[in-house]
Parts: sequence; C-alpha cells; structure tokens
Amino acid sequence: MNGVRSVILGTGSALPARRVSNAELAQQIDTSDEWIVERTGIRFRHIAGPDETTSTLAADAARAAIAAAGIEARDIDLIVLATATPDQTFPASATKVQALLGIEDCVAFDVAAVCSGFLYALQVADSMIRAGAYARALVIGAETFSRILDWEDRGTCVLFGDGAGAIVLAAEEDSERGILATKLHADGRHNDLLYVDGGPSTTGTVGKVRMKGREVFRHAVVNLAAVMGESLGAAGLTAADVDWVVPHQANARILDATAKKLGLAPEKVVVTVDQHANTSAASVPLALDTAVRDGRVRRGDLLVLEAMGGGFTWGAAVVRY
Repeated sequence: MNGVRSVILGTGSALPARRVSNAELAQQIDTSDEWIVERTGIRFRHIAGPDETTSTLAADAARAAIAAAGIEARDIDLIVLATATPDQTFPASATKVQALLGIEDCVAFDVAAVCSGFLYALQVADSMIRAGAYARALVIGAETFSRILDWEDRGTCVLFGDGAGAIVLAAEEDSERGILATKLHADGRHNDLLYVDGGPSTTGTVGKVRMKGREVFRHAVVNLAAVMGESLGAAGLTAADVDWVVPHQANARILDATAKKLGLAPEKVVVTVDQHANTSAASVPLALDTAVRDGRVRRGDLLVLEAMGGGFTWGAAVVRY
C-alpha cells in the first residue's frame, strides 16, 4: 500500500517568440559563438518581448499542461509558482496566473529559490496533496531573467534565457507512479557567489545578476551528485534504476560532470541547454516537457529531477512518470 501519491498528469511549456543566437549576441557584446559553446554548450536562448512577462509565460505553460492532463482549469485547487523574476514585488505572480486561467478561487502563491525553485515548489505541492488538503495542483517554474541581466557582462548575460514550464499534479491512491522521494538543501553562506545586487529592502531597485562562475561550477557538481544519490536512496533505488535524469540546464559541462560522478550514461540525461540556455526555475519543467513531447520520456519511466541555484539552494526528486 503506497497511500496517496502526487502523480504527474500532464506537462507544458512556453517560450518567448524571440529566439536569439550566439551570433546575434556577438554583434552586441565582446563574445563569439565558439567562446559560448565551448564554455557552456549554449547556442540559443529566448528573450521576452515587451508584452511577455513571467505570468503570461507561466499561464501559457499551465494551459498546455492542463490540456495534456485532460482536465479543465477550474479543476485546479492549488497553484505554486517558482520564480526569481515576478511581475511585481507583490502580489504573487501565481495569483496573476490564476486570473489569466479564469480560475475564480484556489490557493496561489510564489516560491523563491532561484534555479532550485521548481524542486522546492514540487515538494511543497506534493506535501499539501499528500496531506489531503488539495487534489490537483499546478506546479510552475517561470522566469524572465533577461530583465535582470547586465548586458555588458559577457560572463553572465550569455548564460540565461526566458521561459516557463508546468506540470499538473493529482492525488492518486496506491499508485505505482508519482513522486517517490524529494530532498532539498540550502547553504546561505555562499550568497556572494551567485546573487542579484538589489532588492526592495536594500537598494530599492531590482538589481542585476552577479556570479563567480568557477566557484559555482565546483559546488554544483559536488552538491548535485550528492543530492541525486540521497534522493535515490530515500526511494530505495540506485542510479542503475534511472531511465532519465532531467537536470537544471545551467551549463553542459556541469551536466556531463554530474552524470559521470554518478556513473550515468550521457544518453540518459535530457539536455536542452543548447536551445534554451539557463532559464532558472523554468529549466527543469521546460526540459521535462520537451522530453515528454518528443517521446523520450514515457509513462512508467523513472526520472530524477535535480537543480542548484543561488543561495545556495539545491535539491532532487525521484519520480515515476
């Protein structure tokens, strides 16, 4: 008897209309396609236009996930939106998504854990569903990181893109599928390695992304391999049981190094960083939806989702899709 589990009914994603290549960036800043690809694996990213915001992208991804789940928007009773780039300081962008979807009443709030935000939001929604408080949840990761980039800092501005990904979670009794284990961590001592240099209570401004890439890389490989092993252990499984790893799409070298550390074949890692760049909280659900829709991820597959972001925060989830 498994009790109540949170099962993924459907996935969805959304990208801004504007697709920007490395070559286009090289016309604006001191960089090149070769330099970016060699260091990051990134070739393209999508940049939000004036009428595209975190909430509009999130709502589009949510509509796709709801359609894939075969339900109606009114069936949703919980929305948890992970983002570091909300439309406004308040109210929560999740409430704007609720309104855009035409849902008159549900619980809706944001979670802020940067690139790990979707994993944090997933565990929050899973806990609330298993507690019996809610039956169907939208868990969304959505970002417009282009709004907080310093476009003169080639070390950071080439890394990020905008987008959204969403899943519909539903309570199911004694299901073999669903979220099997989730492990989350944070270590605030590393704030100065990846942060935004502004905020309402400090500068009164939005600020820009600042990062010490080499140090972040080192922590990412160690922390992500450890938390993936920890989450698999909690589920009573090993790396040999995994069909697909759906990682945070930060850097191709981090993806390769993490897989190698766990002894996973590169072919088992879903990679979209070349097409979408780092979309922060959106990257895991965006990559998941991509792999579901192109047929790689199938019902019954065992997935490990993982991410690490500023804070540092990091986490992993083991999911039977």
